[in-house]
Amino acid sequence: MVRHKNRYMVIEINGESRKPTESLHLKPGSLHHSVMSMVQKLHGDFGVAAITAGFTAKYCNEKTRVAIVRCRHGPHRFVTSTLPLIRTIENKKVVVNTLYIGATIKQCFKFIRRYQQRKFDEYCIGLKSEEQKEELRTAILNLDPILKIT
Repeated sequence: MVRHKNRYMVIEINGESRKPTESLHLKPGSLHHSVMSMVQKLHGDFGVAAITAGFTAKYCNEKTRVAIVRCRHGPHRFVTSTLPLIRTIENKKVVVNTLYIGATIKQCFKFIRRYQQRKFDEYCIGLKSEEQKEELRTAILNLDPILKIT
């Protein structure tokens, strides 16, 4: 039996016409479909066949616009080369930035925790009441979907 190594890519999906504090409603399935179609355009049938076996979009956070994509080690290069070229997801204009590439989902979880804490600190500067801060804290720092993955 052969062990298959995976790579987990933490990406940020920014809407072109949106404010940084607005949420972006995306489903992991639509992210999966847009990445597969871009790999088809750039790398053809070979690229799609290479990434199909272990490719999934694991997580999408609406508030911080962070997502996790998993792919097998080796063909993950096809995915990482196409991520910056994705311009539309669900007919929404977006810009995709790769934040982190890790070998385990635990390391990606640690990175996301630090990243979301930084985002929370940035967004809290403009808020005055504790109620607003607590509401934002529960929205941004809610890591339950990631905990269900691991």
